[in-house]
Amino acid sequence: MLGEKLMMNNKINILPENIANKIAAGEVVQRPESVVKELLENSIDAGANSVEVIIKRAGKTLIQIIDDGIGMSEDDAILCVQKHATSKINKLEDLDSISTLGFRGEALSSIASVSQLEIKTETKENELGTIIRIDDGITIVKEKGSFPKGTSIAVKNLFFNTPARRNFLKTDNTELKHIIDTFNKISLSHPNIYFKLYNDDDLIFDYPSGKIEDRIRSVFADNMLDALIPVNEQTDFLSVTGFVGKPAMLKKSKGDQYVFLNWRYVVSKHINHAVFTAYENILEKGDYPFFILFMELDPKKIDVNVHPSKLEIRFDDEKSIYNFVLAVIKKSLGTHDLVPTMAFNQTIDEGEKLRFNNYTKVEKGDFSDRPSFQEKRSYAKTDFSNRDIDIIFSSIPDSIEQTKPRESVQLPFDKSVNTEIYHESEKRVDALQKEEDTPFIIQLHNKYILSQIKSGLMIIDQHVAHERVLYEKILKRFDANLPFSQQLLFPRTTELDPARFLILKEINPFLTKLGFEIKFFSKNTIVIEGVPDDVRKGSEEKVLLQLIDEYTENRKEKDIDEREILAKSYSCKAAIKAGDYLSEKEMRLLIDQLFATSMPYVCPHGRPIVVKISLEEFDRRFGRT
Repeated sequence: MLGEKLMMNNKINILPENIANKIAAGEVVQRPESVVKELLENSIDAGANSVEVIIKRAGKTLIQIIDDGIGMSEDDAILCVQKHATSKINKLEDLDSISTLGFRGEALSSIASVSQLEIKTETKENELGTIIRIDDGITIVKEKGSFPKGTSIAVKNLFFNTPARRNFLKTDNTELKHIIDTFNKISLSHPNIYFKLYNDDDLIFDYPSGKIEDRIRSVFADNMLDALIPVNEQTDFLSVTGFVGKPAMLKKSKGDQYVFLNWRYVVSKHINHAVFTAYENILEKGDYPFFILFMELDPKKIDVNVHPSKLEIRFDDEKSIYNFVLAVIKKSLGTHDLVPTMAFNQTIDEGEKLRFNNYTKVEKGDFSDRPSFQEKRSYAKTDFSNRDIDIIFSSIPDSIEQTKPRESVQLPFDKSVNTEIYHESEKRVDALQKEEDTPFIIQLHNKYILSQIKSGLMIIDQHVAHERVLYEKILKRFDANLPFSQQLLFPRTTELDPARFLILKEINPFLTKLGFEIKFFSKNTIVIEGVPDDVRKGSEEKVLLQLIDEYTENRKEKDIDEREILAKSYSCKAAIKAGDYLSEKEMRLLIDQLFATSMPYVCPHGRPIVVKISLEEFDRRFGRT
């Protein structure tokens, strides 16, 4: 009686295999795109040189993958549709060094349980091949026949026996888009393979085998490479190659970030974040850079068995990988001249707008389109004295701020100047011709520096330019841990509010490395005894207070360490300001120092520093074209 009672109360049952397979298939086969991905990966693992993908009704009616790989024997063809049947691994240790795209042995079994599956396969050694059909997810029908060498897998009526899953599929256009995205990703990862994609009998993609550059042109655009910067860093630890987009290619949507680890497309937030960080503040909130990166790493140092989709990965040493990628991308961006070219574009609806040319070809190490002052008159040489450097890096001392243009200089719009146009003497003309090769440099409204360059005109914001110079100088000072303090003849005593006093105590170790010498007393009182050499005389207290406030504001940003925050805050407050007059020598020195930084295009807070306007644009505006 007791046994009968227990049997009546049993609630746990072991599911039949066909039901269990349908449930498990949900992890591997989520939509038609999942089938395309799994079968393409199998074709690549089989050593195919050519792969064709045939789609009908966005994969709901038919997905067929035809390859010229090694094919399968009759026994292997029957085994391949069994659960956990795979040729990729044999023992537990193999999971630690996976070198193939597939290895779980779940794809064909899962696909067979939710579709009508047909496999035609023939090896190069055999004259006859094998055809396998599974229409109900269980019964295998086997036949012999003569087929092209390789394997053809047709998946018909996907989810025909799981109507709930089929009902959750999106429109044909949406499902086809997912298939195309995956097809392109896998095509990019293996440019040595010929890929074709047919949709409803129309050939929509035809990618001949070749180099990665050829595949990028095929997948994106013929001129795409003009907008990309090559990346190439190969070491015994990790190799990173590929391309990153110029800053002008930033987009407001994700989707154009491609990371391939050991030729497998993967999704990694750590790698993406490293690349985003390498762009520094070129990225505004909501911007995403374009990149295609191929990473090669010892398979023993990664885990791709995180999820059945095999998209997620884990690294043994994520911090080292992150720092390596960050350094490589920074280096690649720094070896190209990425100053945007500004032009005016007039549209009927939007009026006149500024635009940036995304597709100007950029050669590695070519910085010829920048102001150059090396072979000019004696006053333009870049071999400056210590006093010259002190002037530009002390935020324009009082003596310089008071400087006015020399009285002997005739300003073009001065009322005393004769505004009538007349012909110069031959002697004057000859003198002007001798100076023709010397780029002019002027200050516009004590805010912007204008200088002649090879392609036209360069405009530099003097405040953010000096901010970038100081920012990198401070980071190097932190790394070197060699502070340089300028002692005050008369120390300044200041009383702070309690909040500022506590923040100042918190960041004082960093301020000491920066060059500040501060003593703390009771009742929130401090004495400033020394300051960095960049702080102008008389502004010590003001700069320190502004630094505390700026630090408090910048600390709200995530993923920024203390050094970064202080470097940003200090450079902003110590830099020369809009409205500060600069002599010609100071402007030239500032430009030289700017282009010696690793990122002369944006300030630490993300504002643009430099733009160019081409001669062609001037000609167009003045009707010369």
